[in-house]
Amino acid sequence: MIKYYAENILLSGGWATDQTITIEDGIITAITSGKENSAVTFIGAVIPGMVNCHSHAFQRAFAGFSEQGSEGQDSFWTWRNIMYKFLAQLSQDDAQIIAQQLYIEMLKAGYTRVAEFHYLHHDINGNTYENNAAGTDLATMAEAIFKAAKSSGIGLTMLPVLYQYAGFGRQTPNEGQKRFINSTEQFNHLVSDCFTLTKQYANTNLGIAPHSLRAVDKEAIKQAVKHVRSLDNKAPIHIHIAEQQQEVNDCLQHYSKRPVQWLLDNIELDEHWCLIHATHINEQEQQGIIASKAIAGICPTTEANLGDGIFPTAEFLALNGTFAIGSDSHISVNPIEELRWLEYTQRLIKQQRAVLSSAETASVGQNLWQKAAAGGAQSTNSNTGVIAVGKQADLLVLNKQQTNLFANNNQHLLDSVIFASQKSTIKDVMVNGRWVVKNGQHAQEHSSAENFTILLAKLSA
Repeated sequence: MIKYYAENILLSGGWATDQTITIEDGIITAITSGKENSAVTFIGAVIPGMVNCHSHAFQRAFAGFSEQGSEGQDSFWTWRNIMYKFLAQLSQDDAQIIAQQLYIEMLKAGYTRVAEFHYLHHDINGNTYENNAAGTDLATMAEAIFKAAKSSGIGLTMLPVLYQYAGFGRQTPNEGQKRFINSTEQFNHLVSDCFTLTKQYANTNLGIAPHSLRAVDKEAIKQAVKHVRSLDNKAPIHIHIAEQQQEVNDCLQHYSKRPVQWLLDNIELDEHWCLIHATHINEQEQQGIIASKAIAGICPTTEANLGDGIFPTAEFLALNGTFAIGSDSHISVNPIEELRWLEYTQRLIKQQRAVLSSAETASVGQNLWQKAAAGGAQSTNSNTGVIAVGKQADLLVLNKQQTNLFANNNQHLLDSVIFASQKSTIKDVMVNGRWVVKNGQHAQEHSSAENFTILLAKLSA
């Protein structure tokens, strides 16, 4: 048991001052007024850690390689072809090096848990890995991610991806997709293996991710959901949906329905479903998502980088929708930037300011941070997202020297952090009651960066 004292701390009900929190076995067991004699003082304001609801770890090594242009014809689809060529080289050791570097960057930026949308399953020839018992090992690449999470100290929600087709109508997968493909039976075996890994690696849990409506069909989705829910009846289910206008058009042509509407009409969604992107949705689809209690997983920097479009955040929140944020392709690894983009795109569309405040919380920064952290916790079925008794001790201490340079009373603090600060304001990071970043430094950041630099040189040669 250890006690900490906070002059300023963001609790579930808002900012509080002069509080002592007690942590036992990674869980907050008490929050009391005043400073207890044995309490260690936090030097800086304390806020809940952020959850990253959508990550493709291997794409961190690809960041910066796809900005050359194609005579004005660049799109998500041309980017995807470049990405396929890049990932064809990666071994399981490479995947672990990339993920560890990424997860350290996430921690230093304020993410304390990540949902890994993991679809790089097989070897470079598209074959399953073999184990020492002369059988197959479907979880080889997945375990590389578990190892990276353990080494970095970040919490992990592993989401093996079910990927079977190249497009609507069960189109044959292309050469670039050969490392992703599993039958439903194989996939369920992989999920069971990953469930076993969650028992071996602390602070991890399991869900699944049917990749998209173009890559799986109705029967496969239902069988996969049934299987993972037999292991954990609250397992999170994530799916890419309505990211690109072309995807919407193709879905309309094949199913005569828009993607989100087809999903709502054919699959039983619940509060543990997270619809990643859901960029191109109409009001009826927004209402359907909210009625199902599902979450929208928004990735503003990636959606901007890929030219996807802009999620209707203001309208969605006005209907009491729940959202989480993710860094997806990791063109940026910074929750502050994701939230800044989330607000600024709405300002540009509506030609207004402070669009995503609420009647309960006038501060845009505070409103977005609290909603995104809570939505991220829901999207990962993790006991995180808020500083409260009974919750996991995932928290951030802000750098007082940095925040003192801007409006820093509690009313304006997170507005300054998100909209005014150009340097990182994250000083210390605690995950599950354990410090993983102190004074802005991670114990393994230098060795990890060196390994990553060597790998990147090899991959780009």
